[in-house]
Amino acid sequence: MIIRQRNESTPFITRDGSTIRSLLDRANAPVANQSLAEATLTPGGRTAPHVHRLSEEFYYVLQGRGVMELDGEAREVGPGDAILIAPGAVHTLCNTGAVPLVFLCCCAPPYADEDTTLFLS
Repeated sequence: MIIRQRNESTPFITRDGSTIRSLLDRANAPVANQSLAEATLTPGGRTAPHVHRLSEEFYYVLQGRGVMELDGEAREVGPGDAILIAPGAVHTLCNTGAVPLVFLCCCAPPYADEDTTLFLS
């Protein structure tokens, strides 16, 4: 049985600019097909528009408010919202609130920097 505490993971900055705390992935558990991480965006923060060629991704908002842009469509999101991001979909998330925007990210196959392509303006 694998059980990890949140504080066992050291946060890091991903290629898209979010602060990630890996909860379960290939680096810390015998994971084969998915990864789970907690992401944080500071007020006014935004991920760079990006795409994952292979990974299907779920976001689940725990705290804060933001705007999710997915393939050109923008929607406001907040606590309790679950977002499906298909492989190949260009996406970005912006924190529009006054507190950190905290959300869970689940990727299948597991998140990998090499699977992330940025779209910089």
